[in-house]
Amino acid sequence: MLVLLIILLMALLGLGFLNALWWVAAAVVVFGLLHHGRGGTGSRGRGNASDYRDYRDYRDRQDRWDRRYRRQRRGRWNRQDRRDHEHHR
Repeated sequence: MLVLLIILLMALLGLGFLNALWWVAAAVVVFGLLHHGRGGTGSRGRGNASDYRDYRDYRDRQDRWDRRYRRQRRGRWNRQDRRDHEHHR
């Protein structure tokens, strides 16, 4: 597909030496390719459903991890605080 678009672009640029309107057509093709490659102007706000699902799954895993290990760290921190208080007395 990319090869066909490059051939089309080259043909339009070559025909542009006969008529400047073909250069305009080549510019429209280039703009369309660049615009499509970036995903368009409105796609940033909408997002992709699978991207959001991946993000939500990642966020849920991170929350579970934090809840699980926060309890363990809290207990360890409390033990360390007690030891520190005992040593300072």
